Amino acid sequence: MHVFVTGGAGYIGSINVEQLLNAGHTVTVFDNLTEGHRLAVDPRATLIVGDLQNRCDIEDALEKARPDAVMHFAASALVGESMTNPSKYFRNNTLAGVNLLDAMVAVGCKKIVFSSTCATFGIPDRVPIDETLPQNPINPYGESKLMFEKVLRWFDEIHGIKHVALRYFNAAGASGRYGEDHRIETHLIPNILRVALGQKSHVEIYGTDYPTPDGTCIRDYIHIIDLAAAHMLALDALAQGAGSREQGSSGAGSGSMPPAPCSMRFNLGTGGGTSVREVIAACEAVSGKEIAVVEKPRRPGDPPRLIAGSDKIKTELGWTPQFQDIRAIVDSAWKWHVAHPGGYGD
Repeated sequence: MHVFVTGGAGYIGSINVEQLLNAGHTVTVFDNLTEGHRLAVDPRATLIVGDLQNRCDIEDALEKARPDAVMHFAASALVGESMTNPSKYFRNNTLAGVNLLDAMVAVGCKKIVFSSTCATFGIPDRVPIDETLPQNPINPYGESKLMFEKVLRWFDEIHGIKHVALRYFNAAGASGRYGEDHRIETHLIPNILRVALGQKSHVEIYGTDYPTPDGTCIRDYIHIIDLAAAHMLALDALAQGAGSREQGSSGAGSGSMPPAPCSMRFNLGTGGGTSVREVIAACEAVSGKEIAVVEKPRRPGDPPRLIAGSDKIKTELGWTPQFQDIRAIVDSAWKWHVAHPGGYGD
């Protein structure tokens, strides 16, 4: 297939592009490079520099590419920033997404895999978090992603654009060639590894009195390669018309044609949990370096545990994560950071 990847110069997008190309697909990357890196784009892909907020940019790019499907990663993704600048998040994550869907309608592209987030659930009533739980986001980042999920439902109903929305938990790790290099780094593992590399003096632990075995928050870490594999399965499912029909889509009546490809939504994590202290210990073991720690008070809104219930994607798409051990995830990230101590250098 020819796959059009928005945000393909970013951390998650770049590794998905690499895996798509390795599987024999043709890829066009669309990115404004404000957060992504030109050197993170696999040279086998075609890069179009443009901005989803500019309707002409995305319309011209899709008209030129004429893809079979879209993978949509482009987004603003800093929870704290979304609480101080909500306009940026609703414009970039919701309104810009509508520009993308309008352009897809115009060129007749009917398939999209959407990079959503567990932040659409807010603080869950229970864990693991499965797809039956209510979505009650507590910040504009999660709200903007949930709004786009709702937009997708209506573009399915009205325009026949079928989608798979994958709600990630904590993506981590690296491939052999591409890794995590954010201009503003908020993720735990790369910040710990910067201490191991001598680029930071310490790492902060926010809250040590949670009702968890060691008092620190527990999160579900998923290797970026497993995450990319889920996207490939989602793409295949859309191509084959597999999956369960979402609420609001009409079923095929008696004697009618078989149903069109269905839209699907899945939570994506390993189903395991690792505490902040356990992640730090894994980074120390892999790097052979002692990690200095500064303990700080809890951050408002941080739940004690966030763990994915991913049985649905395992059952319906046959996804099986290959990396369950946090050390294996950290090891891949450490190798990339050692080889690229300055990231992509731009």
